[in-house]
Amino acid sequence: MTLKELNFFYKLSDNPQVTQVALELKISQSAISLAIKSLENKLEEQLFDRVGKKLILNERGRFFKEKTLPHYLAIIDSQKLFQKNKLAGNMKIASSKTISNYLMPDIYYEFLSKYSDVKFDISTINSTKIIENILNSNLDIGLIEIDINNSNLIKQKLCDDELIIVTSDKNAPKEVFIDTINKKWILRETGSGTREVFINTLGKYAQDISIFMELQDFEEIKTILIDNKDTITAISKHAVKKELEQKQLFQIKLKNFEFKRELQIVYHKDKSKNLLFETFIEFLKSKF
Repeated sequence: MTLKELNFFYKLSDNPQVTQVALELKISQSAISLAIKSLENKLEEQLFDRVGKKLILNERGRFFKEKTLPHYLAIIDSQKLFQKNKLAGNMKIASSKTISNYLMPDIYYEFLSKYSDVKFDISTINSTKIIENILNSNLDIGLIEIDINNSNLIKQKLCDDELIIVTSDKNAPKEVFIDTINKKWILRETGSGTREVFINTLGKYAQDISIFMELQDFEEIKTILIDNKDTITAISKHAVKKELEQKQLFQIKLKNFEFKRELQIVYHKDKSKNLLFETFIEFLKSKF
């Protein structure tokens, strides 16, 4: 059955005069009659009694109207849903841990406060898994720490970031060569953007890194560093801003190395660019 057939049915249920309904809808009487006959054939039930030129709703028709009218009205209302509010919807977003923990919380809060009919399904996973989920169409937007080259993905710059080397040993040299560091390296797990940028930038010198522990959480890494002066890590400057200011951690510069990167917005090339999607992307970029 079609919405047009149902519309004719409900109109006639309130007014049995086919001529008047045809004038109201600006169509022919025969078009209404054919639509009602089509609806009855699909239901295999006669909904009206034909009395002269009138179509009188019968007992089966009254039962059909009672059961279907609320659903019909809901469907009609849903057709106008996005006309009333084009910034309504549920968006799936995943961020790498640096971005999720240290950059995004206030931005999510501000956007949701501004657009009350928007909901976010937010997850925090490493950059590699974000890319997998984007390619599998399980996410609308990803916020990642690594550079990518994939013809199925669109990427946009979010902001610049820099990895720095830190320790809680305030007496450690301020600038050293990588192979002279005699501390235990605590790094993120394989697949994380932070680790990938650090190891790739070091190149052949990465073999001089003796990894003592691998952890998934920055807060765990910082706790170990603060409690153990013989440990060291590579971490986003955003993640240790407070600890540097409070002199709980201290930066060590590596001679001949800089660990700069771009944090990026990524989404599938076939992702529909509706108003909600585009508004959120522009809102994100305006915050950096």
